[in-house]
Amino acid sequence: MGVVTKRSSMTFFSDPASHYSHRVRIVLAEKGVTVDIVDVDPDNPSGELADVNPYNALPTLVDRDLVLYEPNIMMEYLDERFPHPPLLPVYPVARANSRLMIHRIQRDWCALVDQILAQPTGKAADAARKELKESLLAAAPLFAEMPFFMSEEFTIVDCCIAPILWRLPALGIELNEKQAKPVQKYMDSIFAREGFKASLSDLEEDIRS
Repeated sequence: MGVVTKRSSMTFFSDPASHYSHRVRIVLAEKGVTVDIVDVDPDNPSGELADVNPYNALPTLVDRDLVLYEPNIMMEYLDERFPHPPLLPVYPVARANSRLMIHRIQRDWCALVDQILAQPTGKAADAARKELKESLLAAAPLFAEMPFFMSEEFTIVDCCIAPILWRLPALGIELNEKQAKPVQKYMDSIFAREGFKASLSDLEEDIRS
């Protein structure tokens, strides 16, 4: 967190290929937030990003004098700053369960996605693909229980899962098995949302074009 001057609107510095940036873009789109989205090449960050973030880290959210560097904190901040529609449950127990689920997604799925993207070839990548696919298939019954992931309403948890599922073709993972039908149905529903479609960068659109 830091202090910024000479800014009157919200700016989101985004890696157009990153699933971490994508999850925040989904929140912004679902809430209809007016924001300047600045695509940044992580290998060649702009001077503008360095002016607000000494780490040159992506994503970075700037809202007036506030700078946030961590995507999950950004999502919760946006949910509080723009409360409608709510993307976290009202009740403390349900909110805690949502946060725990995000932690599990981060540990169990995002870590494997990051491993595959960092080194797409070789035995380690193949093992990570196998583990991610098996984990998604094992979770298939959870996708079938409610309209959204373990919820009657679209939540921040869905914002974390959707970018991973959208990237499966780029990760070299296919979910064609019969047991994957609940996941496929979930993907069809999420990917059809106007907020999700609006969140896609040009690079992300190309993944499933």
